[in-house]
Amino acid sequence: MTTPHVTVVGAGIAGAACAVALRDAGLAVRIVDRGRAPGGRMASPELHGRRVDTGAGYFTVKDDGFASIVDGWAKAGLAHEWTDTFGVVAAGSDPETKTGPMRWATANGLRSLVRSLLDGFDVVTETIDHLPDGDVVIAMPDPQAARLVSVPDAVDYDPVIAVVAEFGSRAWPFENAAFVNDHPDINFVADDGARRGDGAPVLVAHTTAERAGKHLDDPQSAIDPVLRALKDVLDVADPVWTHAHRWTFAKPAAQHESSFGYSRENGRIIGFAGDQWCPSGSPRVESAWMSGTALGKQIAADT
Repeated sequence: MTTPHVTVVGAGIAGAACAVALRDAGLAVRIVDRGRAPGGRMASPELHGRRVDTGAGYFTVKDDGFASIVDGWAKAGLAHEWTDTFGVVAAGSDPETKTGPMRWATANGLRSLVRSLLDGFDVVTETIDHLPDGDVVIAMPDPQAARLVSVPDAVDYDPVIAVVAEFGSRAWPFENAAFVNDHPDINFVADDGARRGDGAPVLVAHTTAERAGKHLDDPQSAIDPVLRALKDVLDVADPVWTHAHRWTFAKPAAQHESSFGYSRENGRIIGFAGDQWCPSGSPRVESAWMSGTALGKQIAADT
């Protein structure tokens, strides 16, 4: 049995992209993740018979390399252009719209894209409490990585609780998704039926970091304040059902000045990748892919 050259800890999109780059360079790879399914913060659990994106809400495309991957997803029917226009809502104000980059979505949840990258890999479900032997890639938020090894210039993360709610009908004053201005409890709401393309009357509301911080020990307790917020800004009816998902480390509060972390300790490589490693702009799905890919290529070049 061949000993893997590299162990990748974390099966989100950064870890998956790194594993692909390593495999393409001819290196053996072992992938370990503590989650029940790969995807990391691109989570799409099945709730009441359909997939719902409870983590990342969408992705955008700027990098040519990532654009090539997205083109493959599109041709395979895994991803589609969604919208370049989001609503802007606030309590007591008329809704507006804001145009930006094209946002992409999926029919089967964003997790399906990570699964596509990991096709042909075996992902071992295991909780890691120490660094594995040999060369290692840590593809996770810095606070989690710091439990295993010292992270160079570690950045903090903000929490988010995603509250999913299904309603009797789709009746809200925006199309696709909306930024929520000047509200203490929520800052983004996505029409999950619109981004999935099935028209389901399901909203996913992302809390502010301040609101999430009050409910990390009991995410379900965030549901009532979030529903009150939705009534404030959208005037929605009572939902049919609700679900809350806690993201203790949802969004980097800052970014590293390089696209990945890299060091040699005691003769082995220790690498870091993720959306926090994005010196060119705000953290996003694309930057996580770019980080993992760049790290994989660097390890391959040095191995």
